[in-house]
Amino acid sequence: MNIADLRQDYRQKSLDLSDTAADALTQFQAWFQEALNAHLLEPNAMTLATCSRAGKPAARIVLLKGVTEKGFTFFTNYESQKGQELDENPQVALIFNWLDLQRQVRIEGIATKIAAHLSDAYFQSRPRMSQLGAIASPQSRVVTDRAFLEKSMQNAIEAHAQMPVLPRPAHWGGYEIVPERIEFWQGRRSRLHDRIVYTKTETGDWERSRVAP
Repeated sequence: MNIADLRQDYRQKSLDLSDTAADALTQFQAWFQEALNAHLLEPNAMTLATCSRAGKPAARIVLLKGVTEKGFTFFTNYESQKGQELDENPQVALIFNWLDLQRQVRIEGIATKIAAHLSDAYFQSRPRMSQLGAIASPQSRVVTDRAFLEKSMQNAIEAHAQMPVLPRPAHWGGYEIVPERIEFWQGRRSRLHDRIVYTKTETGDWERSRVAP
């Protein structure tokens, strides 16, 4: 197999400035709804890129759990690698890659922890075993083996067996990413892709422009 020969010519749709909403979050919600309607596998999966204080980048897939007129929300362990990096440097990037629609959305913005009561509410909406997993797992830390994790989980199950409602652990909660730049990418033939970029102005409005592929 010659990896260099792998290529796909995109020809499903086009994207022009006249096709987009004036507000970037409104445009995202419209595209996200189309991804839902297409029954894509986990359309809310997004790459989250962070950077340490020293400038070392890291990226991983997380799940979008909310989008409002203000920004994007996801949940994680605050003591994980990404949590520590977000404490050091709140500037982040997100990527949604919807290959079946030949679309990509790139987001750059600032991450902040959401209010505790919002994290509490989402934690209580999760399946009980997912709640226990958040309690049991020392995310991103070195562990001896799989047996350690399974034992930690069993300990959490037993310790909370008599508690019908589990308290959210202090080390777990949500972040909201307030975007400063959002790019909507639509694949086109001959690699002449459509790219429409929204940039937040000092007044809080969005400016739209087309950039070359």
